[in-house]
Amino acid sequence: MTNTDTEDVFATSMQVAELARAGSELVRITVNTREAAAAVPRIRERLAQLNVNVPLIGDFHFNGHKLLAEHPECAEALAKLRINPGNVGKGARKDEQFAQLIEIACRFDKPVRIGVNWGSLDQELLARIMDQNAQLAAPKDSVAIMREAMITSALESAKRAEELGLAADHIILSCKVSGVQDLIAIYTELADKCTYPLHLGLTEAGMGSKGIVASAAAMGVLLHQGIGDTIRVSLTPEPNGDRTREVIVAQELLQTMGLRAFTPLVAACPGCGRTTSTVFQELAQDIQNYVRERMPEWRSHRIGVENMTLAVMGCVVNGPGESKHANIGISLPGTGEAPVAPVYIDGDRVKTLRGDNISMEFRDIIDGYVARSYPLRVG
Repeated sequence: MTNTDTEDVFATSMQVAELARAGSELVRITVNTREAAAAVPRIRERLAQLNVNVPLIGDFHFNGHKLLAEHPECAEALAKLRINPGNVGKGARKDEQFAQLIEIACRFDKPVRIGVNWGSLDQELLARIMDQNAQLAAPKDSVAIMREAMITSALESAKRAEELGLAADHIILSCKVSGVQDLIAIYTELADKCTYPLHLGLTEAGMGSKGIVASAAAMGVLLHQGIGDTIRVSLTPEPNGDRTREVIVAQELLQTMGLRAFTPLVAACPGCGRTTSTVFQELAQDIQNYVRERMPEWRSHRIGVENMTLAVMGCVVNGPGESKHANIGISLPGTGEAPVAPVYIDGDRVKTLRGDNISMEFRDIIDGYVARSYPLRVG
């Protein structure tokens, strides 16, 4: 999801393009004002000029029914609408405004993600469930009530959307929370109760390693169970941080689980007393960066290159063995070892590198392997 002001067409278009080029397959943008709604078609046009075709999702809260009614061209430019049933309105207005949003989605044949969030639960629904719980001989605790309310909100909203004419295959559900165990419990039950596609993600994963670990822990369990159709890693960005970090983490999560392949990943040892030199660390980082830089071009021209495996190892203990398991591997000398770096391609030792130019020579080996091993795309 972008974090630019959607009214700023240039900034938003540039960030969408960055996210798409990093590999994001869907990009969500906030549509919160009349000016933002009016900007969406211009953003779509600007992206077309940049040859960026990534689908845009409009994120609507509080006033989405008004914005889409006043700016139908906004609805037309979007690929999907995201609606939060907890803040589409209150009382009788809630049902009316929800119906207006669904009617617009039907008119423009747009899928809808019904996105429940624990920070903005429908208070009337929550009160109803709490009242029912109070009548039980053994009332549930507050955590169980929160989970039940989120699942109920999603399923009742989806049922109402279908009653209003939205096709079941145009409905996606999400129930986002910040707690790992809560997310696992909610989605496990939600998946058992419906067949709608599910969007996974912690609503506020956090910053840095905490956000990455929490997202991987929660979504890894669910994905392993076959639960989830789209994912987002919601990282709090560092000041002036790169928004594409979210995309890279999401890709690496899916790729390390063996569910998708996006770009060659570099296996590298953690280092120990045998590897007092930083050469293998620097080479591993350099090669990972090089592969990511080349990947847009490779992806456009070469079939299957995202499945390539690389290894950069730091000493003789596991270095040769790990290198043989990769498509291309290199075993650098550890402390006290001979200053040579054997290179393995598809399990065979093919070359030995020495000197100060190992990184550039290893890059050339990778380029040559890509050219030989992955066929050119036709057309």
